[in-house]
Amino acid sequence: MAVDLLLGLQWGDEGKGKIVDVLTKNYDIIARFQGGPNAGHTLEFDGIKHVLHTIPSGIFHDKAINLVGNGVVIDPVIFKKELDNLEKFNIDFVSKLLISRKAHIILPTHRLLDAASETAKGKAKIGSTLKGIGPTYMDKTGRNGLRIGDLELSDWKDKYRSLANKHESMISYYNVDIQYSLEELEKEFFEAVEALKKLTFIDSEDYLHKAQQGGQTILAEGAQGSLLDIDFGTYPFVTSSNTTAAGACTGLGVAPNQINEVYGIFKAYTTRVGSGPFPTELFDEDGARMAKVGNEFGATTGRPRRCGWLDLVALKYTVQINGVTQLMMMKGDVLSGFDTLKVCTKYNYKGKEIHHLPFNIEEENVSPIYEEVKGWQEDLTQMTSEDQFPQNFSDYIKYIEDFIGVPISIVSLGPDRKQTIIRN
Repeated sequence: MAVDLLLGLQWGDEGKGKIVDVLTKNYDIIARFQGGPNAGHTLEFDGIKHVLHTIPSGIFHDKAINLVGNGVVIDPVIFKKELDNLEKFNIDFVSKLLISRKAHIILPTHRLLDAASETAKGKAKIGSTLKGIGPTYMDKTGRNGLRIGDLELSDWKDKYRSLANKHESMISYYNVDIQYSLEELEKEFFEAVEALKKLTFIDSEDYLHKAQQGGQTILAEGAQGSLLDIDFGTYPFVTSSNTTAAGACTGLGVAPNQINEVYGIFKAYTTRVGSGPFPTELFDEDGARMAKVGNEFGATTGRPRRCGWLDLVALKYTVQINGVTQLMMMKGDVLSGFDTLKVCTKYNYKGKEIHHLPFNIEEENVSPIYEEVKGWQEDLTQMTSEDQFPQNFSDYIKYIEDFIGVPISIVSLGPDRKQTIIRN
């Protein structure tokens, strides 16, 4: 059986968690393939809002196995808090939640290093969530990291101490005022590790291979968004992993020729959290309105998201590099009430019109060139089928499909699981 893949096509926060939750009924295994607890996947159903950071978004479905793959970096403290928050739902975590032995562990000193590095950058800071993600991936590529499988070894605390000591010397190098008590942080960390060790650790690449051979269906779940990819995103204002389709192969051990459907999720407009270029960003009442109606605040950090018109140049770029086969549009309901919508269809790049995402999209190099489409006034949130859509909303969907060349198969009209329209 091939593996289907779901990922975000903008700067994250597209609504991946909701769609994974909607699609999980079609799959036996939900496998997270990259990123860390800087991700915030929000799910809402039965009047309850859930925010997951590391645990895959299929955890609320009885039949699905949820796997945290080798490409993920895990903070035991945050992971334990997630487990504690889910306790009241009586989930059998030992059998329903599996963790790859090759996944790397975020240490308390990784978070401190993150804070020291960001503080030292001053005005040039990249907008890190300060979760220790970057330093953990640096240790991974530097071949110094501590992995989940190490926790099964008798000398894992020796490995921990060696790495933590190295980190403390690096923190002092930055020469910034970072106040902390490592003793307190380590107490919480070691307690969380003991809770983590009660879960099931597996050789995940072998597990997934056997699952495929046995005919089980697998959905690979990405975190963050394609424009935050370490290679293809708006570097250096990116995350530290491959958020694109290729990351599913390295983050799970799945062969490229085993990828089948690639579901790409995007908002009907564009948002971004933290620093970095954003060509269609709005600083007027329209942007403020999107933020208010769309409740645009980070699920993990609470930071307000920057809002702007839909950027089809960037969207077509991420569709191409991911090989997207189906699009899923989120938050169409937020745009209700606009008389006219603007859509970026090309850039003015250093005085020339271009139709692709260039090396540098900083404001001094790039400005968006817009086309206008008619808006709609109707409230979409109570609609239950496509034939209820106002004509201008249907036209907006078709406009995007025609430009990108990929069908939009799902339209989301609100945060609840029920507010999801599967199109014919």
